[in-house]
Amino acid sequence: MTTKKTGYLLGAVAGAGVMAAAVAGAGLRLPAAQAEQTMQGGLIKASTAPIFAPPPGAPMSFADIFDRVSPAVVSINVTSRPDTSALRQIPGLPFLIPRAPQAPGGDEEGATPERGQPRLPSQQSAGSGFFISADGFVVTNNHVIENAESIKVVLKDETELDAEVVGRDEATDLAVLKVKGGKGPFPYVNFENAAKPRVGDWVITVGNPFGLGGTATAGIVSAYGRDIGETFVDYIQIDAPINRGNSGGPTFDVYGRVIGVNTAIFSPSGGSVGIGFAIPSEVADSVTRQLMKGGKIERGYIGATIQNFNREMAEAQGLGDQRGAIVADVTAGGPSSRAGVQVGDVVVGVNGQAVKSSSDLTRQVARVRAGDVLRLDVIREGKRRVIEVRTGVRPSERELASNDNLGGAPGRPGPGQQAAPAVAPVLGMSLGPLDEASRNRLNLPADVRGALVQNVDQNSDAAGKGLRRGDVITLANGRPVATPAELSAVVEEAKKAGRSSVVVGVFRSGRTNFLPIRISG
Repeated sequence: MTTKKTGYLLGAVAGAGVMAAAVAGAGLRLPAAQAEQTMQGGLIKASTAPIFAPPPGAPMSFADIFDRVSPAVVSINVTSRPDTSALRQIPGLPFLIPRAPQAPGGDEEGATPERGQPRLPSQQSAGSGFFISADGFVVTNNHVIENAESIKVVLKDETELDAEVVGRDEATDLAVLKVKGGKGPFPYVNFENAAKPRVGDWVITVGNPFGLGGTATAGIVSAYGRDIGETFVDYIQIDAPINRGNSGGPTFDVYGRVIGVNTAIFSPSGGSVGIGFAIPSEVADSVTRQLMKGGKIERGYIGATIQNFNREMAEAQGLGDQRGAIVADVTAGGPSSRAGVQVGDVVVGVNGQAVKSSSDLTRQVARVRAGDVLRLDVIREGKRRVIEVRTGVRPSERELASNDNLGGAPGRPGPGQQAAPAVAPVLGMSLGPLDEASRNRLNLPADVRGALVQNVDQNSDAAGKGLRRGDVITLANGRPVATPAELSAVVEEAKKAGRSSVVVGVFRSGRTNFLPIRISG
């Protein structure tokens, strides 16, 4: 299953840390000192300024925690060959991922195999990590060590050890390293999966910001369950300044237990604004245990592309405030296709558990093993039904991304070709039949049926939602649409029901997306 990061920042030298916060809390005013002292005939009075002390719940200092846990935290220095671009933008969401923010260095000789181009110079970057076993296993972020040619782990006492990648999981941005040599046993820390800090509780991080290893910073838990565009992780939000180089480092509670792995920051400008995100310990613990054993991370898969089914879509179909995930595409021959799932189905539950969004559905499916049977609660054309789907193994993220690029693109009539005649505008669009000439011109699959968009009124809601010439309207309010007249009929039906919009399925570039379009007039 797939779902569709500029404000958020990840990177080999960008991650989650927190700026030190003052521990003095609400002022507890004590009586002013009254002591007096005579010195050389002069009267010296003690200060009468009020004395402040932290309230219950606020620590006097984080020093004891730092002393206990910091030996387990390491700096990770990586030498890598960079990508051709310094930044990678993830489509549709406000995230920037710096690939190699440090200055380049190393040998510039050699040439790439293709076209004899000069080989890009090596680059140095730095992140953080921590020991999770006495025999030298280290947890960090995948993006810290991605494309690494060599990895050095630097301990608190400045001992430098070579390390190798044991395993990594791109989907959760986690990786496990193993140090070579060194005098074990190594000091290590444990993930805490049972007791969680409350929102507002103190947390402390130790890491390698800006290459300044062994740095302690503090803040509070601000929220749980943050969806920042990653498919498999509900992040912990930590409201505190975040610094480059803390990626892969641990977030500790006030007992020195690891409650998260620092990964991302919210950054509209590229600098810290005080909001960071950590992978929860229960996710990190499960993934890293499998990686330590040399296992491959396998997730359930049903072979469907989905998107959020939001309030406006629900209202357009007379479903109130129903939430869920709407099926935008079904992989031919995949689990969903074999089970009878159709484009336009709205999945509202899995095995009796409500589905709140497309990310929620993806995570629920991913948690099961390949071969398990899922009972999907589905709404199709306003009626509920249950579909049983036997899951497969989710392909890699790269394989899924390559599938996203399949399909044709809208175009204009070629020389000597005439556009199909349009009928009366519907929802601000002039539509025509999808004939064979149009299908060939747009390179559309043979199984695509719908009404072809010939023109869009630029003052309409359809134009505001991004519809354009060459799009194909395939569904409307869950019903297949093969002609402009059938779309008109759905719109008229919605008007009579007192609804203000219609949800249309728009086929473009090999995939279907669903959009609620307001009914004008």
